[in-house]
Amino acid sequence: MTWTDDILERDTLGAFCRHTHVAIRGAAAGPLHGKTFGVKDLYHIAGHRTGFGNPVWLSTHPPAERTAAAVQRLLDAGASMVGKTHTDELAYSLNGENRHYGTPVNPKAPAHIPGGSSGGSASAVAGELCDFALGSDTGGSVRVPASYCGIIGMRVTHGAIPLDGAIAFAPSYDTVGWFARDAALFERVGRVLLADSTPAAKPARLLVARDAFEHADAGAASALATAVTQVSDLVGVPEIVRLSDEGLDAWMNDFRVIQAFEIWQTHREWVSSLDPGFGAGIRERFAWASTVSAADAAAASVRRTRITRRLDELLTGNAVLLMPTTIGSAPPRGMGTQELEAWRNRCLGLLCVAGHAGLPQVSVPLASFENRPLGLSLLAARGNDTLLLDVARRLCPPKMNEGPGGRT
Repeated sequence: MTWTDDILERDTLGAFCRHTHVAIRGAAAGPLHGKTFGVKDLYHIAGHRTGFGNPVWLSTHPPAERTAAAVQRLLDAGASMVGKTHTDELAYSLNGENRHYGTPVNPKAPAHIPGGSSGGSASAVAGELCDFALGSDTGGSVRVPASYCGIIGMRVTHGAIPLDGAIAFAPSYDTVGWFARDAALFERVGRVLLADSTPAAKPARLLVARDAFEHADAGAASALATAVTQVSDLVGVPEIVRLSDEGLDAWMNDFRVIQAFEIWQTHREWVSSLDPGFGAGIRERFAWASTVSAADAAAASVRRTRITRRLDELLTGNAVLLMPTTIGSAPPRGMGTQELEAWRNRCLGLLCVAGHAGLPQVSVPLASFENRPLGLSLLAARGNDTLLLDVARRLCPPKMNEGPGGRT
């Protein structure tokens, strides 16, 4: 494929935005020259409006004055942007369903959701519409779609890649993330975004989080056993650990409180002054976020500090921690709101681990469950992003590798 192809004509998956479409040719040379990428519609492009998954947001905000730093790094490295990809409304979901713009198709499981809120980016990559795609991850918005769509996805160390020119959500958790099918390209993209060309550290210890595997559905945890062995063959004999004495549900509750408080502080004026027409799930989350008090958030933040200290102790010595990315494979499209919300909250029990401590986490497509993809996640200490990129490249099977232009 070339960057000049009309992505909207080729997009039969509903991955790309019609209402905020923009394409930009990359630099004439660079480490990503000739590659194409999509951009989640919460990153600004100079001179164009950002939709943020909601038509009222689109109509009430002017065109951006500058292009997001992460997007500019990719363009400067030679990659060409082919379009904006769909996100859940204000990125407040893990499902990929949007009442205004529809649900992007999960190419690996069409009857099931793609995950969100970076679902459009994941759909575009899994469906081979572009070589890689930019997303964002606050509570799992890259890691979940990566797992559901059977591709590689990563959230970086909090603050490792600038979010200048991206719409804030819950600032103490917000991170840049991206997707690719090809592990070597995935690493190259990461090096560009991180602006880091130094040799990667080598993993010295392998940890397996027993309580994280117990938190997942039993069948899904069992399906990941071969993937754990694959990592063990590469890194070394694993040590079994428990992450949380109080339970991952307790960590999840603290995450939800802090996240909701930050989201409401960031967007309450806009939400309160307008009728954004939020869909099911999003509407209820914002209503609840408006009730979270500063005292509740402060108490949860004290516990977050203890969680961070615990994880820092575990991940010393270039350790790699293994856990399921999600509690299972992608749920079906059209699942009831309450059932899907319960699923989301259970997934947050796993996803909040990296979020609380600002850790890098990569989800690799090494398993399947119920004939759908299932990701295994690797976590490392803050700043060990390139260690994870190197391990992911060595883990992912050669059949994922692609030639120039994005086709196998």
